[in-house]
Amino acid sequence: MLIQSAAMANLGTETAFDVLARAQALAAQGRDIINLGIGQPDFRTPDHIVEAGAKALRDGHHGYTPAGGIPALRRAVADDLEARRGVTVDPDDVVIMPGGKVTMWFAILMFGEPGAEILYPNPGFPIYESAIRFTGATPVPVRLREENGFAFSAEEVLAQITPRTRLLIINSPANPTGGLVPKAELDRLAAGLERHPHVAVLSDEIYSRILYDGAEHSCFLSYPALRDRVILLDGWSKTYAMTGWRLGWSVWPKALREGATRLAVNAHSCVNASAQYAGIAALQGPQDAVDTMCAAFAERRRVVVDALNRLPGVRCVEPGGAFYAFPNITGTGMTAKALQTRLLEECGVATIAGTSFGAMGEGFLRLSYANSVDAIRQAIDRMAGALA
Repeated sequence: MLIQSAAMANLGTETAFDVLARAQALAAQGRDIINLGIGQPDFRTPDHIVEAGAKALRDGHHGYTPAGGIPALRRAVADDLEARRGVTVDPDDVVIMPGGKVTMWFAILMFGEPGAEILYPNPGFPIYESAIRFTGATPVPVRLREENGFAFSAEEVLAQITPRTRLLIINSPANPTGGLVPKAELDRLAAGLERHPHVAVLSDEIYSRILYDGAEHSCFLSYPALRDRVILLDGWSKTYAMTGWRLGWSVWPKALREGATRLAVNAHSCVNASAQYAGIAALQGPQDAVDTMCAAFAERRRVVVDALNRLPGVRCVEPGGAFYAFPNITGTGMTAKALQTRLLEECGVATIAGTSFGAMGEGFLRLSYANSVDAIRQAIDRMAGALA
């Protein structure tokens, strides 16, 4: 019998991919499936980005690159941060990653061990809790409340910090809720963290460009007193419809940068060369495709929230960012997992149970509106039939 390490028993998964696999299996059987489960834009990567990647291959960029990313891309990230968020960073502190998950994985590995505590949003992206448990650290959930628009309370977060707290994970705009933390709340959190110099912060800002109603993104690197302990996670997947390119970026405090680079060497050596040249084109090229995509998401948000609020037993707050609706389904009398299963198996609508994002997600369902307006309307019509 093979004997695996005990840590493997603590490793979770991302249920969205399990639902996707089941949805695809049903579709292969001839079922008509509408997928509101997977969190990826339904747009093509813009042509100028694709061409930049193809040109890099034609030009012979087929080999290894520096573990932290090619210098031109790291500079492009730094320039973009300064231009869009008013934050100045040293390009040497930028580390290019094969997707956003790797940044969170490295940050949690750095600070997680038995006896340590890591605070994370709940309901939140499931890999946070999975990775924390894998390291042996204690996951401490920060509750995101529906009545606050799924923004955290700085007061509640600060009250949960103990001498054992090593890392705090924040995510705004958020997956799965679409919650956007107001700047005033971020200000209060930043001020309070000055009293806890032993706590590092991982700020997951992967949805930073997908905002609504004129909202502006507040970058957590913009607080000078915290710059020496904030890790910034962002990337190209959501903003530029590049999920399959597996390309992300991160900014690390100088004290942690070498560790992040050594983890990269041990884990993946370097990021795909041609994808990095595509990343430069994305940041430096025309942004009209991003604007078009965000405008489409805004229209879909209106449609999905209005339609959900007309369903019996369902209510839905308006998300401030990302492309997820997180309706409260307690009025249906069904658990989140039971409703997820019923909608997929009986109605052909793929959604994700709120409990896939933590125990505090019970009573909720996540719908991704990264699908057409027609598909969204048809899916919710099917849901209405199931809930009638």
